[in-house]
Amino acid sequence: MHSRRSAEGGNVADIISLDDKIEGSRERKAALRRKQKALAVRRVFQCTSCAFKCEKCGTQLEPRAESQPGRAPLPYKFCEACEDEYLDYIERLQGRGDPESYWHNDAWIDAWRKWIDYQGSVDRYVKSKEFLRLLEEYRQPGPES
Repeated sequence: MHSRRSAEGGNVADIISLDDKIEGSRERKAALRRKQKALAVRRVFQCTSCAFKCEKCGTQLEPRAESQPGRAPLPYKFCEACEDEYLDYIERLQGRGDPESYWHNDAWIDAWRKWIDYQGSVDRYVKSKEFLRLLEEYRQPGPES
């Protein structure tokens, strides 16, 4: 019995088998890419969109009045403790603040500043054209997603 050989001298069955392996590899890579995209979207929204936890410390929020009368709304959802610290941070930036809270030192102010900078970075990321493209692909999966 003679086996069929391609023009290059290889066995046709070997070529078909290799084609199947390449296609299987492409499918695995596409599946991995779909999973990576889904995780990227989920991670951003899990970490930034929960309405029931403090954005600073992650503590479960207790139902309470939205804000005190006469005070501007805060840009973040805080538990009571983090809200108090944030307000003291703002006061200290304006040259005031609670003098009895001696532990609210320069390192503490720096930590708050970096946290706020991080929040801005995340906000810019989720508004970036690349992330918006990822959301669009995620919403309408196609052959490449």
